Amino acid sequence: MARRAMKIACRELTPGLWPDLERLFGPRGASAGCWCMFWRLEKGEKWPDVQGAPNKRRFRKLVHDGKVHGALAYAGDEPVGWVSFDRRVDFAKLDRAPSLACSDAERVWSVPCFFVKSGWRGKGVADALLAFAMKTMKRHGAEIVEGYPVKTDGGKKAPAAFVYTGLEPMFAKAGFTSAARRERGKQRVRLALR
Repeated sequence: MARRAMKIACRELTPGLWPDLERLFGPRGASAGCWCMFWRLEKGEKWPDVQGAPNKRRFRKLVHDGKVHGALAYAGDEPVGWVSFDRRVDFAKLDRAPSLACSDAERVWSVPCFFVKSGWRGKGVADALLAFAMKTMKRHGAEIVEGYPVKTDGGKKAPAAFVYTGLEPMFAKAGFTSAARRERGKQRVRLALR
């Protein structure tokens, strides 16, 4: 008998949901101690100096101070996915990246990071998170949204650790179009919400 697909429900991150985020990310912070802080690195900071516990403390403070936007995906009561979104200028490292530069950064919101729990990948969790993020960003007044998906290589499956910014087909399905085509690596795609 085929297992029926479970409905995915998304909720915007609040300080009260921190325990669910912690449960989803696990002791390693989703990916090698990232705790969704990679794109928030300030100029001059070195990744090995903040990886792990320092990132967790910093991210928890941002969450509790209401300075992070994101959403959790749930299957029943189980957190199974995460998406980070915010004003582009709030992601300091992203805003400094020459390969992802844009001339109107102060008007742009970004969706730079997804995390989907092993066993739930390929089941529509990231699609649900992206749709929810777009609706939430619009409610927060966003006019333009960017994503930075990985360019797929002829349909070859890439390891999850390398596709944390999402894949091109997911963004295309949501209506995003190319803003700066690159031969390889992360692409810059855009959607006007207003």
